Amino acid sequence: MEHSEILIRLGTKEDLPDVHKLVYELAVYEKAPEELVATVEDYHRDFEAGIFETLVAEAGGDIIGMALYYMTYSTWKGRMLYLEDFVVQEPHRRRGIGRQLFEAFLNRAREKECRLAKWQVLDWNEPALDFYRKFDAAIETNWWNGKIFFELC
Repeated sequence: MEHSEILIRLGTKEDLPDVHKLVYELAVYEKAPEELVATVEDYHRDFEAGIFETLVAEAGGDIIGMALYYMTYSTWKGRMLYLEDFVVQEPHRRRGIGRQLFEAFLNRAREKECRLAKWQVLDWNEPALDFYRKFDAAIETNWWNGKIFFELC
């Protein structure tokens, strides 16, 4: 599959098990696999409800990368597309697939008339930081994240 043509396309509900597997790979890379508690069933429910969309990178019929994102809103800027997770399988990295996926994500933001695309990146993830800097991305270091977790019954 090394020289397979790469197809970047909108993800479908049939792609969600592969998307979930890629999210797990990312969680392992980020040293937090136990933090992934959302199930494939959760993905199906929320995808069908329009909570998020995905882009997938496909080679030889296999999903080898994905970007999962959703619309949000900046009170200062207006429409914003938020990139929740973005990953390419390890054996397929450094082939330009990440660039193609990220550019497709940015194009989706433009199509949706967003003024802003936003994401998070871990401060120790130098390969990712270098990747985003190639796009002249502003990497904020002065904002802290806040969150509250809820137990579902």
